[in-house]
Amino acid sequence: MIEVLKRAVMLSSILIAGIFPVFGWDGTGHKISAYIAWQQMTPAARERVIKILTEAPEDSQLAALYMTYGSQNAETQKRDFFMAASTWADIIRDRNFAVRYKKYHKTNWHYDDAFWTRKGDKIEYLPAPEDGGQGLARLEEFSKVITSNAKDEEKAIAIAWILHLIGDLHQPLHTSARVTETEPKGDMGGNLFLLRPQGTLRSDQVNLHWYWDSIIGRNVPNSANACDSAYLEPIAQKIMKEYPFAKMEKRLDADVFEAWVKDSLTYAQHDVFSPDLKRFEMPSEKYKKKAYEVARLRLAMAGYRMADMFNRAFSGPAIPLNQ
Repeated sequence: MIEVLKRAVMLSSILIAGIFPVFGWDGTGHKISAYIAWQQMTPAARERVIKILTEAPEDSQLAALYMTYGSQNAETQKRDFFMAASTWADIIRDRNFAVRYKKYHKTNWHYDDAFWTRKGDKIEYLPAPEDGGQGLARLEEFSKVITSNAKDEEKAIAIAWILHLIGDLHQPLHTSARVTETEPKGDMGGNLFLLRPQGTLRSDQVNLHWYWDSIIGRNVPNSANACDSAYLEPIAQKIMKEYPFAKMEKRLDADVFEAWVKDSLTYAQHDVFSPDLKRFEMPSEKYKKKAYEVARLRLAMAGYRMADMFNRAFSGPAIPLNQ
């Protein structure tokens, strides 16, 4: 037990130091959606989800995230643990933790790309390569696991992936691979669409995917280096006020995951790749304003859909996996 705690404290220290890379929505975006979900979840669903997450397999180091917030009151600790769990799927990208990386990291689970191109005013869909991403399939799989008679340690991994996948699939560029003459095999979700002038050093260059991933932090920077509660809570609360659940409820499309992905793709095609977006130029103020509006809406919808899924999953008896 002492060794387990030592490893947990070590992991917590590394997390606090912030050396892990993040992808999809960055850590800020994922945690905001998780915060919104937490506010909408029933007390029973909250307790059950936290209990399950603490039963995660030791080699996943998921439960160790709970130690990071041990100095706070119990309810805040649970909430912040839940928020941190939404970033676990990115944390495990760190190759320095070889066992965890090899067992749990899955690159192609974070997106589900449609390949498309624009011909005049029309959008034409193109055949996908052998693998355009597994995000949708994995979300469907994990949504069944949490309502089954699977062991809690298996459900813990499923919950962590659900938190992350719902967030990722609401980032428009995690559903899009635009094909152009410049990117004949797809633009990798905007990663190949560069925003600074040609010839910019690679270390100084930025791309469209990064622009959308980091959109919250660039619009509301954490200049005071505040903790998550002080920094993220006001942003999330403002988003919830702007997009209240009552206003969004009719658009939940509970468990219609294909509709969620289609919505994101539509935003990618019309709002991400809007006519005023130019290669090798940073987006205009008009684009920046619209992008931030779309991002807030998508973060809110992701949070409400997470909450709806967990509230329904943990309010009744478990369903066997073979049914």
